[in-house]
Amino acid sequence: MTEPEVEKKPARVVVADDQTVVREGIVMLLGLLPGVEVIGAAGDGEEAVRLVGELAPDVVLMDLRMPRCDGVEATRRIREQYPGTQVVVLTTYADDESLFPALRAGARGYLTKDAGGEEIVRAVESVLSGEAGLSPSVQRRLLERLSQAEPQSAAVVPTPPVPPDGLTVRETEVLVLIAEGLSNQEIAHRLHVSNATVKTHINNLFAKTGLKDRAQAVRYAYAKGLVRPPG
Repeated sequence: MTEPEVEKKPARVVVADDQTVVREGIVMLLGLLPGVEVIGAAGDGEEAVRLVGELAPDVVLMDLRMPRCDGVEATRRIREQYPGTQVVVLTTYADDESLFPALRAGARGYLTKDAGGEEIVRAVESVLSGEAGLSPSVQRRLLERLSQAEPQSAAVVPTPPVPPDGLTVRETEVLVLIAEGLSNQEIAHRLHVSNATVKTHINNLFAKTGLKDRAQAVRYAYAKGLVRPPG
């Protein structure tokens, strides 16, 4: 006598997109498909991080370009704070400046918004099984990038400095860029995040270190060995 098959639980998903029509459309589409249960929807990255903390979804479908906190920063925070939740990017953009920061931030899947419902479900299932959920066009772009990369076997990659005083890796990156003389806008462009996100990192690192202004931040970065004097 064969044992009855255990019914597979649907993946619990949060959808994050700042465009109401798009967000509601994705929620409606996924509601028609088996294997997925949408348990929440967020209008920006801040709300997405909050919902993950409250609802503990299996996967977040994450747009990239959103106000307050963009998708890359939200992905980084979710993966650092809630490692049990995977992130699949669902965006209009498949350029290198969107793709690679998202993957470095911890996204395990990357789809463009021309993906159909079944493709989205497959990506969700893939990341939950430990695989990458990438659209064919994104896979091609990754292969092209790898084929263009020059061999780096002889290069010595410097070890990044250990963050002092409880700073996160991202806060330390921001501090180093301040010491290099970059403005908030230039830092945002370099790290592919919003100006508001940069300001948040600066406020946090100032609070942790007791710094009052950028001049003190520059001296602090040199004193801690995070940057070296020219020459």
